Amino acid sequence: MKKILSLVFVSVLGGVISLSAYLLIIDQEGALAQDTNVTQSTSFIPTAYNSGIAGVSTAEAPDFIKAAENSVHAVVHVKNTAIVSSAPSLQDFFYGKQAQPRTQIGTGSGVIISPDGYIITNNHVIAGSNKISITLNDNRVYEAKLIGTDEKTDIALLKIEADDELPSIQFGDSDNARVGEWVLAVGNPFNLTSTVTAGIISAKARDLSGKNSQSFIQTDAAVNPGNSGGALVNAKGELIGINTAITSQTGSYIGYSFAVPSNIARKVVEDIIEFGDVQNGILGVSILNRNSEEAISKGINEIDGVYVSAVEDNSGAKKSGIKSGDIIKKLDNVEVSKFSDLSGYLKTKRPEDIVNVEVLRDNTLKTIPVKLSKSDIISVDFMEMELRNLSSEFKQKYDIDKGVMVTDTENAFLYKRLGIARGAIITGINDLEIKNVEDIADFKERYGDAINSLEKLKYIIDSSMEEKEVYFTKPD
Repeated sequence: MKKILSLVFVSVLGGVISLSAYLLIIDQEGALAQDTNVTQSTSFIPTAYNSGIAGVSTAEAPDFIKAAENSVHAVVHVKNTAIVSSAPSLQDFFYGKQAQPRTQIGTGSGVIISPDGYIITNNHVIAGSNKISITLNDNRVYEAKLIGTDEKTDIALLKIEADDELPSIQFGDSDNARVGEWVLAVGNPFNLTSTVTAGIISAKARDLSGKNSQSFIQTDAAVNPGNSGGALVNAKGELIGINTAITSQTGSYIGYSFAVPSNIARKVVEDIIEFGDVQNGILGVSILNRNSEEAISKGINEIDGVYVSAVEDNSGAKKSGIKSGDIIKKLDNVEVSKFSDLSGYLKTKRPEDIVNVEVLRDNTLKTIPVKLSKSDIISVDFMEMELRNLSSEFKQKYDIDKGVMVTDTENAFLYKRLGIARGAIITGINDLEIKNVEDIADFKERYGDAINSLEKLKYIIDSSMEEKEVYFTKPD
C-alpha cells in the first residue's frame, strides 16, 4: 500500500513539475514574440477609392441610352439565299448522277442610311445571293434589291421599298473619331433583334491584309458572327463605321473587331448611286515600307510619316512637284504616320479632287496641292492580276523601257506554270509589246480578259531582268 501511494505521489509531482516548466517556456516565448512585434515597422500603400467608374466621375461616365435608341431601329437583319451546287457523293459517281443544286442561307446585319430605304451592309454578307430579304427591328420583312457592291472595301448597297419613311442613322465623320473614344456596336447576331454592345476605339487605320490596302477602325466592342454589316456608332448616335471583321481563333469574338470607316463607306455608296461603280482617286506615289531592308539601310525606319520612294509618271503627284525622298506628314488636316493612313484617306476622295499634301523636304515643311488622278493611268486589273506601270526610277535602275509590274495576283495558273507572282513584269502578250497599262487596257478591249486569249507571253520574274517567252499554242 505504501509503495502504491509512493508511486502516485511521484507521478503527481512529476506532472506538476512538467506543467510548470511548460508554462514557463510559453511565457518566455510570448514575451519574446511581443517584443519582436513591437520593433517591426508597417508600410502602407496609398489607395484612392471611388464609388463610380474608376478614374471617372459619375458626371463624366458615357450615357449610351440616346445613342442606342437612335440606332437599334435602323439596324436590320439581312438574309441571303443562294443556290449552290453540292459536291457529288459516291453514289452520284456510281450511278452517273449529277449533284443536285441546294439552297444555302447566310445572315448578317445592315444599316438603313436613308428614310427611303437605302441599306448599307458588307459585300461578303450578300455575295452570291439569288434573293435578299430584310427584317426590320419591328419584324416587318421586305425583299431587297442589290444596287451595287465594292469588293475591295467589302461594302454593298441595298434598297427596299416601304410604304412609310424608315428609321435611319446619320453619317458621322470617322476622321474625327479618336482612339479611346467610347463606341457602340449595333447588329443582329444569332438571329436576334438588334443588339447593342459597348467598347472603345482601340486603334485606327488597321490593315489586316498585309498589303497596306485596308484602313479599319479597331474596337473592343463585342462583335460576333451575324454582326457583319452592322453599325459602329459614337456616343452621339452617329454612324462612324460598318462592322466587318473580327480576329478570332474560335470564330467568335475574343477581344478585337474591325469596322470600315464611315467616310469610306459613305463615299463608296455615293459613287455606286451616282456612277454605278466606285471612282478611285490616286496620288501617284510609291511608299517605302517600314522594316524593309532598304528602309533600314537608309536610316528611315523610324520616321514620323511615310517616305516617298517613287513618283508615278503622268500622276497628279508628279505634275504637282512631289519628289522621291519627300516624307508625307499630312493629307489636308489628317495626320499620316503609315501607308494605311494615306490609303484610307484617299479612299474617301475621287479623281480630280484636290488634296493638300504636307511633305517634309530638306528639313522644311511644304504644303503642295495635288489633283488626284484616275487609277487606270497607273494600274489595271487583268486576268485576276493587278498590273501597274513601272516608275521612272525603276526603269532607270534596271535599264528597262517597257512592261507592267504584277502588284497582286490570284491567277494560280500563271503562278504554277510560269512562276508569275507579285513583282513579275509582263513585257508582251501575243504579238503586242506591252509598254504600260494603256496597252493592257487596249488588249482587254480587243480580246477580253480570259486566260484562253493568251497565245504568247513575254515576262520577267527575277532581278536579272532576263526576258522569258512562252507559247500557249504551237507557233506556226
